[in-house]
Amino acid sequence: MSSELAHPVIDTHVIVRDDDKILFSQRGGPYGHGRWHMPSGKLDEGEQLSVGAARELFEETGLEVDPEHLRLVQVVHHRQDDAMTRIGFFFEATEWKGDLVNREPSKCMALEWFTVHDLPRDLIEYPEAGLRGYLDKTNPLAEHNWA
Repeated sequence: MSSELAHPVIDTHVIVRDDDKILFSQRGGPYGHGRWHMPSGKLDEGEQLSVGAARELFEETGLEVDPEHLRLVQVVHHRQDDAMTRIGFFFEATEWKGDLVNREPSKCMALEWFTVHDLPRDLIEYPEAGLRGYLDKTNPLAEHNWA
């Protein structure tokens, strides 16, 4: 048995929902280029989860959410490859304000609302696992890409 401690990347994902519509971002960077996911990003060293989620949402979309208005709805432990794992914390924004704007056009091709009944066809699998857990109200922990 190995005595090494895991060093996963910690990600935050924000589900912005307006009735039956959810906000999605279309990736413009090399990872997942042209595919869809919810606003997300990596947690900074020493940063509180909810604060990091609120920061990422604002940096990407211009929407402001008080960390107290983020409700943890899903956790995904994702195996990216043999060398890297990630833990994604998925939050639902219960209240937000501001005007939606693509603040990172070099990383994001589009911001669009999709209904829960007509989600984008080309979702990135890792955030999709968190979204499906949230929508299906199944186990609050998904272990993705381990088999």
